[in-house]
Parts: sequence; structure tokens; C-alpha cells
Amino acid sequence: MSIQEIRLFGDPVLLTPASPVVDFDKELRKLVADLTDTMLEAPGAGLAAPQIGVPLRVFTWHVDDVLGHLINPTLTLGDEIQDGEEGCLSFPELRYDAKRAMKAVARGFNMFGEPVVIEGTEFLARALQHETDHLDGILFIDRLSPEDRKLAMREIRESEWFNAQSESGNTPTIKTSPHSVFGRNT
Repeated sequence: MSIQEIRLFGDPVLLTPASPVVDFDKELRKLVADLTDTMLEAPGAGLAAPQIGVPLRVFTWHVDDVLGHLINPTLTLGDEIQDGEEGCLSFPELRYDAKRAMKAVARGFNMFGEPVVIEGTEFLARALQHETDHLDGILFIDRLSPEDRKLAMREIRESEWFNAQSESGNTPTIKTSPHSVFGRNT
């Protein structure tokens, strides 16, 4: 188990849909451990494999002192919407209000290939949606209102971490999510 470098906005791996996991082996268990260690060290409420440069459909979460992971998730979302502050380890210091479903049911597998169902409301629902979005190449800024997205992009362009990346030649792109949070199945 080891702490991995977290990829920042501008890295193409964050915009690329991740591939499904097909082998539930020792390598996968090491990936889950690395994701967990990296998330806890950051600290964060969740971390998806693409955020450490691994394009697989795996994420971890740490919400209300409960640690978990999910592999090859699908989501069923409730109709009620919450609006609340959201951030992301791939956007240091950036926090904006984002609309998410109040309830999410995530189905997938644990690291041993056993089926699991995670039901979450409020913050856990937000984390499940946020991390599943990462697996689909969608970033939380894609979920912001046009006004907030414009403010966020200005804040990003003015940040030290972004300017350090820009000097190395990484050019970020931003997109609007094609998915509605209402009744979305991913």
C-alpha cells in the first residue's frame, strides 16, 4: 500500500471514461488499498482510480467514519435534489455549490468480486455520484451552473497549482455534463 500522486485538472485521464474491471485479483486489491491510503492522506471523502492515473472503474469513499470501495458501479438516483458545497481532490482548494440527487443507490462489486449495494442519502449520495462521475470522465465543475463554472474557471486559472501545470504544457478542457441528475442511471 502506498500514497499515490493525485492527478489535477488538466490531466487527460480525468476526462476519459474508465474501463470496467474484469480481473478481481491481487492487483485490484492493491489498487483499492492505494486509493484508500491516498484518500485518507489527502484527506478526502472519496477518490476514483482515474484520479491516480488508473483508468479503471474503481473508487473509494470515507463518509461519516465509514470507509468503503466500489467496483464497476451503476447508480439509481432519487428524484429529490440537494444543493450543497462540493470540492474535489483534483481541484485543490476549489469549492462550489453543486446540485445532486438527495438519494443514490449504487450497485457494483467489492474487491473480491462479490456483489454489493450501497444506499446513501445526503453526503454519501453526493460522494457516490461524484466518484461515479469521475469514472465517466465527468468532473464536478461540469455540474456547476454556467455562472459558477465561469467563476470556478477564473479561480482555477489564477491558482498556483494550475499555473504550475500550465507551464508544463497541460491544457485543460471543460465540458457540460450530458447527464441530468434527475432519475439518472449510470
